[in-house]
Amino acid sequence: MNIITTLVSFLVITLSLAVGLVAGYYGRRFIAESRIGAAEEESERILDEAAKEAEAKKKELLLEAKDEIHRNRQESEKDLRERRRELDRIERRIIQKEETLDKKSENIERKENSLNEKEKEIEKTQNDLQMVLTQQLKELERLSGLSFEEAKELLLENVEQQIRQETALMIKNIEAEAKEEGDRRAKNIVSLAIQKCAADVVSETTVSVVALPNDEMKGRIIGREGRNIRTFETLTGVDLIIDDTPEAVILSSFDPIRREISRVALEYLVSDGRIHPARIEEMVEKAQKEIEQEIRDVGEQAAFEVGVHGLHPELIRLLGRLKYRTSYGQNVLKHSVEVAHLTGIMAAELEVDIQLAKRAGLLHDIGKSVDHEVVGPHVEIGVDLAKKHREGQGVIHAIAAHHGDIEPESIEAVLVQAADAISASRPGARRETLETYIKRLEKLEGLADSFDGVEKSFAIQAGREVRIIVKPDSIDDLQSIVLSKDIAAEIEQELDYPGQIKVVVIRETRSVEYAK
Repeated sequence: MNIITTLVSFLVITLSLAVGLVAGYYGRRFIAESRIGAAEEESERILDEAAKEAEAKKKELLLEAKDEIHRNRQESEKDLRERRRELDRIERRIIQKEETLDKKSENIERKENSLNEKEKEIEKTQNDLQMVLTQQLKELERLSGLSFEEAKELLLENVEQQIRQETALMIKNIEAEAKEEGDRRAKNIVSLAIQKCAADVVSETTVSVVALPNDEMKGRIIGREGRNIRTFETLTGVDLIIDDTPEAVILSSFDPIRREISRVALEYLVSDGRIHPARIEEMVEKAQKEIEQEIRDVGEQAAFEVGVHGLHPELIRLLGRLKYRTSYGQNVLKHSVEVAHLTGIMAAELEVDIQLAKRAGLLHDIGKSVDHEVVGPHVEIGVDLAKKHREGQGVIHAIAAHHGDIEPESIEAVLVQAADAISASRPGARRETLETYIKRLEKLEGLADSFDGVEKSFAIQAGREVRIIVKPDSIDDLQSIVLSKDIAAEIEQELDYPGQIKVVVIRETRSVEYAK
């Protein structure tokens, strides 16, 4: 019974499920068909609206296109009208120009006819004039007694002479202007170089003073029976002067290097207090080494200051020795450095080799470092030293020409010569006692006055130039040239002087008359 009930329940459930499935299937199908129909209706509606909008848009575009075509047509017609008006104006202008040209052509034709007639009249007049000139020429030849060729040659000679005179005058004026311009520019360059180079004023001395702590030290310096002072003077070659000057002794020598060595050695001895021959010898040797090292350092410093590099070590040592060499009170090393700066400044202004100019200026007086040891003038000694240590030909030539012994052949040599003169002649550069200075100038003027035909003479520029005015009745132009050479030769033989002396002979003729 239970089994039957269960089977019946199972069957009922199964049938219910089957009925539900069928009912759900047909329900969903109905709903789907309903939705599809609604979608089809919506799509048809959308398509109809799109077709209507497209038709409206099409009509709108057609209208806009027609309006644009109409506007373009109007603008084109307007441009055509303007171009036609412009063409009409151009055509009228062309017609007017053609008419003007026709009128000008007619005027030109009339003028050509008139010119042809005038040319015929001129030709006739020229023929008449030629006949008259021929007759006059024949008459002039008869009256002057000269043929046409002879008269022409005479006229050309006169014209040629006149042109030569005018040309000579023109050349003279041009030379004067060029010389004036050259002098002006040279003065500007020299003044600029002097302005940029400032140097100390120096004075000449041949003695050195060594201070002592007390006067008792003088006796120790002299030593027993003077042995210390004799040893000191023998080793240094310097005169040791011990006088009544309180707490000081004097070292005297013409050689500044020996004097400096003796000064350093004596200061060492005084500071040490032990003064005897062995100690003196030791201190002198120490001072010699110190001064030698100082000389090299000073030479290197001078080369570095000027900016000159690559010098031979021996030339640097000789350059340092110039620190203890003076010329008329002017320190030669400072003078050489000053000349190097001046030549460099002037070379920069003239746009030439600045390094060569500086090198030549620094070494131009190198011969003075050994001129008391080697026979000969310092110029020749300097040239030999420069050749020995393989300096360039430009430097050697500048050294040889800086005192005018030979003619300078390069701009650098001329600059070294000018810078040397500037450095030596500037105020305060050199010192000379007034008495010696006056005697030297008086002797120079007296020597010039001793020649026949000299009216008066003047020594100027500190004795570097002598101007001699001669009597024009006794000395002519050619004799004045010979006189200048004779006076220069006499000065070379009779006088001792630094550098060179310029001899200028002036001859002037004056004619004076009074209108009454």
